[in-house]
Amino acid sequence: MDEEFYIVAKSHGSGLSPWNFRKLGENVIIENGVLIFHPENISIGDNVYIGHNTILKGYYINELLIGSGAWIGQQCFLHAGGGLTIGNSVGVGPGVKIITSSHSLHLSSDLPIMHRPLRFSAVIIGDGCDLGVNSVILPGVNLGINVQVGAGAVVTKSFPSHTVVGGVPARVLGESR
Repeated sequence: MDEEFYIVAKSHGSGLSPWNFRKLGENVIIENGVLIFHPENISIGDNVYIGHNTILKGYYINELLIGSGAWIGQQCFLHAGGGLTIGNSVGVGPGVKIITSSHSLHLSSDLPIMHRPLRFSAVIIGDGCDLGVNSVILPGVNLGINVQVGAGAVVTKSFPSHTVVGGVPARVLGESR
C-alpha cells in the first residue's frame, strides 16, 4: 500500500455547482445539498444515486471513483485525498464516513497533531459491497467483493470477499454467500 506525506495549504473551494467531473455517467441523480470538491478528480459511473447533504471530498491529488449502479445515502462523507474507489453496485448507507488520510503520529512529535503532515492511504470498496448506516471506513482498507459492513461498524483493516463484518473495531461475523 502506497503512503504519501503532504503538508496541505490549499483552498478546498465552495463545493457548490457548477461541477466539471472527470467523468459523469448517464442517469446520475445528485440530490439537493450535496457538496462536491475537486470534481475534476471525480469519476461517476452510470445509474448512480447520491443522497441529500452528502459530501464528495475530491482532492487535488488522487481520484474518487464511484462505479455504476452505486447508491450513496444521505449525509455521507467520502474523502478521496488518498484515493477512493467504490465498485459497481455498492450500497453506502446514510451517514457513512470513508476517510483516506490521517495526521502522522510518528513524525514531529513535538508538534500538535493537527500541525503534523497528513498521511494518505487509498481505500477500495469492492463490487457488490454494502456499508451499513453510520459505518466508518478508515485509511488503507480494502474490502473484497460482496462484503457486508454492519451498521455503526468501524472498519480499521481489510476484509476478503463474501464476509459479513461488524463491531468496533470491525471483525468477521460470518459469510455473505
